[in-house]
Amino acid sequence: MKDSLSTSHFSLFTIEALCTLLFGVAVLLFFGLAYPHHLHYQEQYQLFLFDRGYIWEIARQPGGIADLLGRFCTQFFLFAWVGATIISVLLMAVQLLTLWLPSLLRGGAGVGSAFYGLTFVPSFLLWLFLLDEHALLGGVWAVLLTLLTICGCILVPKGWRRRIAIIVAIPILYWMALGGSHYYRYPTVFPTLLYAAWLSAIVLPLAVRVCHRWANASSRNVITLCSFMLVAIVMGSFVWKNANFKAEKVMQYDFMACHQQWNRILETVNKEKPNNQIGVTVQNLALAMHGLLADHLFEYNQNGLAGLLPDVQSDATSPMPTAEAFYQLGMINVAQRTVFEAQEAILDFQKSGRCYKRLAQTNLINGSYEVARKYLTALKKTLFYREWANETLPLLGNEEAIAKHPEYGRLRQCAYNNDFYFSDHVTPEMLESLFFSNTDNHLAYQYLVAYYMLTGDREGYTQLLLKTSTKQ
Repeated sequence: MKDSLSTSHFSLFTIEALCTLLFGVAVLLFFGLAYPHHLHYQEQYQLFLFDRGYIWEIARQPGGIADLLGRFCTQFFLFAWVGATIISVLLMAVQLLTLWLPSLLRGGAGVGSAFYGLTFVPSFLLWLFLLDEHALLGGVWAVLLTLLTICGCILVPKGWRRRIAIIVAIPILYWMALGGSHYYRYPTVFPTLLYAAWLSAIVLPLAVRVCHRWANASSRNVITLCSFMLVAIVMGSFVWKNANFKAEKVMQYDFMACHQQWNRILETVNKEKPNNQIGVTVQNLALAMHGLLADHLFEYNQNGLAGLLPDVQSDATSPMPTAEAFYQLGMINVAQRTVFEAQEAILDFQKSGRCYKRLAQTNLINGSYEVARKYLTALKKTLFYREWANETLPLLGNEEAIAKHPEYGRLRQCAYNNDFYFSDHVTPEMLESLFFSNTDNHLAYQYLVAYYMLTGDREGYTQLLLKTSTKQ
């Protein structure tokens, strides 16, 4: 009888482990294959520093530990599969703790019943929460830390010891996970899904504890598997239906522009023409980088001037591809201002590793070496920008090395020679001034030709050809 019982428990444990593993693999594949650029998006709008002042400033706030752990993990989102693995592990941990809580409350008895599938509900709700590009990983850590604290209190023997443990745990938990304001990028928005997951992670184990006897012991393994499949199908369909794949495509173009993957951009647009402003802006920049923009402009989808050099908007996302175009054209001051304002528009007032890197570059090109040093010094305290910062610091003040640099030397030569008033709306005069100050700036020539073609300005195009021939 004991052998039969132990075999049954072993089989149940195997089924539960398999279900958890299947769930984790599904999360991993989703974020690694279908949603990788949402992870890149999260990484580029924070700057995690290995600095005592930075860490203490976060950790001392209510909910600061969860926030700090979330930011620490988010820096690894620079690599999508690493980020997908982190999310997968965290959501599996939440499910396992939700599963173990009823067992701890009953003194070790297993759950395996028609209510087993409910233990996945908090993790699925967190998955739904993370579909939103403004949802931050600190919220997941807050749920996990809450479950760990509850489990820790239950493991303390009943009586006065447990009561003392609970009294001590409440303020510690408040400091670690409760009251945090950095679980969603909009400080004024109430993240309903996060708090629904938080509540379900506490309430559902109690419900499972009460109702576990309803399952038929003789068919418990089958019922356990069926309950998981039912919840997985229902919640999985919600995840797929609510995933924002349109935003994912926009983020893909932005990511490729950020990392100057011009060949990959053209391969992507040749398979599927972009139908959004950011995609068209990045497409045109890639064409120009390959010297194809002027000759092949209308072979690709266009969005008028809004797809060439869009007017700069006051948000943190849409100006970045335009700023990349400004930078590559040699409009260094304009690129610098655009990136700085984009960083200041980050909704939860964090800094950006991507923006810090570009601001260091623009100030280096402009010769503002002490300002560039400030950004590089901060980047030295990061995990993944440190090597680049250490390689760039010796360039400060080294005019000969900058002149020989394949990127900075070229952009310094392409930059404007004279100051002028710049509005948010790019004009042909700006592009003409850029080109005629350095006729080797073929990128500026292509953008100027494209500008005349998109506006139908034949006279301006003719004048450009005359001026070009005269210049030669």
